[in-house]
Amino acid sequence: MARPQETFGKKEKEKKRLKKREEKQRKKEERKSNAKSGDLEDMLVYVDENGQLTDTPPDPTKKVKIDVESIVIGVPKKEYIEEDPFHKGKVEFFNDSKGFGFINDLDSQEKYFVHISELIDEVKEGDNVIFEIERGMKGMNAVRVKKG
Repeated sequence: MARPQETFGKKEKEKKRLKKREEKQRKKEERKSNAKSGDLEDMLVYVDENGQLTDTPPDPTKKVKIDVESIVIGVPKKEYIEEDPFHKGKVEFFNDSKGFGFINDLDSQEKYFVHISELIDEVKEGDNVIFEIERGMKGMNAVRVKKG
């Protein structure tokens, strides 16, 4: 029966593998010998009054008393403010053939897109209008537009 051939490369790889194993074992023993007692007090970390992590306990004289009743958990209820849903504006641009235009809000000077399907009355450029706004795919749109 033939013996497997041991080449120079195989011998070198085996030497490197054994050397790594010995090095790993040596490091493991070194860590064990240098290990601390594992006392819980050595592992604790404190937060000081500035929010920084430190290994010294906080000074009890700098402790601030907080009223537990004043802490609000959750989101405060939103107060509903009755707002006029109608806005006043002026038609800045309107193209009948393409079926869209823009209305300039007189109060906030915002421009709103308007589509011909949202018109109650027929409008043209320069007309004063009353409208409501709704969120569209690309922003706020003027809806239910009528002359005013």
